[in-house]
Amino acid sequence: MSLHEGQPLIQSGTDLTLASAAMIMVHGRGAGAADIMGLASQFPYANLAFLAPEAESASWYPYSFLVPVQQNEPGVSSAMTVINSLVMESELHGVPREKVFLLGFSQGACLVLEYAARNPARYGGVFGLSGGLIGPPGTTWESEESLSGTPVFIGCSDVDPHIPRSRVEESAEALRRLGADVDMQIYPGMGHVVSGAELDAINAALARVLA
Repeated sequence: MSLHEGQPLIQSGTDLTLASAAMIMVHGRGAGAADIMGLASQFPYANLAFLAPEAESASWYPYSFLVPVQQNEPGVSSAMTVINSLVMESELHGVPREKVFLLGFSQGACLVLEYAARNPARYGGVFGLSGGLIGPPGTTWESEESLSGTPVFIGCSDVDPHIPRSRVEESAEALRRLGADVDMQIYPGMGHVVSGAELDAINAALARVLA
């Protein structure tokens, strides 16, 4: 069993066995599953299951997402395993991948964006709040597969102390090349927080898929 497997999983909304859509919610460093699950009330859709995994010791990986990837192992790979298991569990319960949404904040945002880049398919949507793709400068993200028009929203401050604007823009471009329909928004002077404007953008994306 890897680092983060076997950690608690919080579920809310519709029970996964009855749901027609699922949102996997990945928290940031120093937080927990209950923190990110606090956003679920902002997405009032029928038949939507919310699944929030918890990181070992409140951190998915130890260093900046911009260091060489091996320095953040086994954390990153273990987090990918956790996300993948929840995608597969959703499918097992009859929720198709195109109705599975991935949402993350900070470390969680980096992980859901990276998961989509490593596992291209048509998802319901991928929402990265204050994050970017993982790896040092010069990293490339390529695949034979396609995100097939998956809606991707990336929101971040222009002065985020943890997330360089250049990586946010680079991530948006890489995901477009992988076939995603990317909406990138840079918010002047915003803190390392989730904003109302970001929640509005996510709700608009959810409405298009779940209407």
